[in-house]
Amino acid sequence: MIIVLKRGTTQEQIDAFSQQFIDHGLTVNAWHGTHETVLGLLGDTSVIDIDYVQAQPIVYKVQRVQEPYKMANRKFHPDNTVITLPGGQAIGDGSLALIAGPCSVETEEQICEVASRVKAAGAQFLRGGAFKPRTSPYSFQGLGTAGLDLLKEARAKTGLPIVTEIMSVAHLDLFQDVDIIQVGARNMQNFELLKQLGKMDKPILLKRGLANTLEEFLMSAEYIMSGGNERVILCERGIRTFETFTRNTLDISAVPILKKLSHLPVVVDPSHAAGIPWLVEPLSMAAIAAGADGLIIEVHNNPAKALSDGAQCLTPDEFDALAQKLNATHQALKAL
Repeated sequence: MIIVLKRGTTQEQIDAFSQQFIDHGLTVNAWHGTHETVLGLLGDTSVIDIDYVQAQPIVYKVQRVQEPYKMANRKFHPDNTVITLPGGQAIGDGSLALIAGPCSVETEEQICEVASRVKAAGAQFLRGGAFKPRTSPYSFQGLGTAGLDLLKEARAKTGLPIVTEIMSVAHLDLFQDVDIIQVGARNMQNFELLKQLGKMDKPILLKRGLANTLEEFLMSAEYIMSGGNERVILCERGIRTFETFTRNTLDISAVPILKKLSHLPVVVDPSHAAGIPWLVEPLSMAAIAAGADGLIIEVHNNPAKALSDGAQCLTPDEFDALAQKLNATHQALKAL
């Protein structure tokens, strides 16, 4: 249940009003927006008489919420959530966040060169895999902790916050100095991992599973948020369909739907969605037009020799040209 209070309601009135619901065993989350205060009631709200609530002098509007996700629900949190890092980088503030880098961290020279190039092109975040979930057990699995060290070295040289994927609860301590922790598509419903990430004070970039519904996606975000960590970024990275031309099928409709249902920022991964470099540009343009808050794009300084997903990576020169088009498109659409 959500309750929108009238303007001018004092904190003393809010506290007294909220206590009634707490006494019924409910949890009350208060959100103080620019123009209104919203109370979100979590728990068995069937014990609450909605007509009684509506009749209270401080109440403007009240409604029951049917969706199973509460904290990720825009009804509870009308304004967009903005994820801001200590360096000032932001996702969800109306700017276009560009996250770029190789699928896998391979060498110091590789990750530092790519980091330098994508920063010069306008990227605000560096992505790179240290631990890699691969379909084949014989494929390159990443450098592990050595890869994390190289990412931190690239961060020290460029100032770019690092985004990298966690695969196991056992690795949580290794990720304490990672700026944004990515949960890959294969772990979207690793609920024990999500619960632990909910205890961390660190942004989580959550990728949609390749065969999951949007409601299931938002419920995974709810797992993290219910643990106390509300800094979640949703990532649409393509889903599995009958089409075989592309690696996956980018569900572009997911962007406006998620923006309508949830207050969380939404980014799109066109590289994994397509698996084809020349499709990255049109899919990125489509994502911006659909309202995405950012893009996560794979860039490698030598795709032909990449140890992971080289076939879908852009070169630094290609990313440079693309970033200029993307920023120009974003500014043009904002002006409409």
